[in-house]
Amino acid sequence: MSDNTTASPDLRASAFADTFERLLDHLEQTIRGKREVLRMALVALFSEGHLLIEDVPGTGKTTLGKALARSIDGTWNRIQFTPDLLPSDVTGTTIYNQGNGELEFHPGPVFANVVLGDEINRASPKTQSALLEVMEEHQVTVDAHPYMVPRPFIVLATQNSVEFGGTYPLPEAQVDRFLMRISLGYLDVESEIDVLMRDRHRTVLDLVDAPILAVGDIASMVDFAADVHTEQVVVAFVVQIARATRSMPELRLGASTRGSIALLRASRALAASEGRSYVVPDDVVRLAVPVLAHRLILTSDAEIRGIRTESLIERILSSVSPPVRR
Repeated sequence: MSDNTTASPDLRASAFADTFERLLDHLEQTIRGKREVLRMALVALFSEGHLLIEDVPGTGKTTLGKALARSIDGTWNRIQFTPDLLPSDVTGTTIYNQGNGELEFHPGPVFANVVLGDEINRASPKTQSALLEVMEEHQVTVDAHPYMVPRPFIVLATQNSVEFGGTYPLPEAQVDRFLMRISLGYLDVESEIDVLMRDRHRTVLDLVDAPILAVGDIASMVDFAADVHTEQVVVAFVVQIARATRSMPELRLGASTRGSIALLRASRALAASEGRSYVVPDDVVRLAVPVLAHRLILTSDAEIRGIRTESLIERILSSVSPPVRR
């Protein structure tokens, strides 16, 4: 996307959409039959928000993270979360340099444009908490000194949704820092056959071995998405949805204000991805489940009854009338 700030918003939105679709096509070479899920992942990227990929083993969670990281001409690091991982293994540490007699900061793997956190819930709560500051403020504080991470900055974290042995559930404060939670699910028949018929001497990641988007382009697209026009009635619609979750008897914790902000940010990026310089209520409806569902906490009774937070948001969407654009 050309960083031409003098062009009209409609022209810039069209350029945004063209670049978005090109990146989407690139990723679809690796993850077949999941175009809508990939679209949500890119919306998170251009909202400069973090993405939690939760699913059963073998569905391509890590592959998606790697493919997205490789598609960007920036820095990326992978952190394999394990119970013995220390906070300093993630953020970095200060080491005394005997040569010059000074303390020097050695950055950890979190200092990258894209950070792939694999099996994030296998790390101890102490190590998980090392990500709280950087995910919210884009900086790491070590020995009272703040260090900024590069921009753009996104954490792509994966976790297994069925295996809980040796894991530590993410605390609510950290879950709330993820802009969106998505699941890939199993492939359809045609897509799975296509995967199995590929050249056995190449991995799926060989298809995205070269980046197609520069870091500077992503930064300019993030800035444009943040400025996409949003009428007050649409903002009020976002707030209405979030507030409705706070009074549901099935929930002991509804969506926070951070959740409202995340839904609005993501809606702006989705609008830009479709070539629009303005947000419509359908953007909000389309994103409400992936942006809000993981932020809600069920009551014990609701958990026993097998209620899902996704169904509660869908109930809200069916009962709240979206504003009519004039």
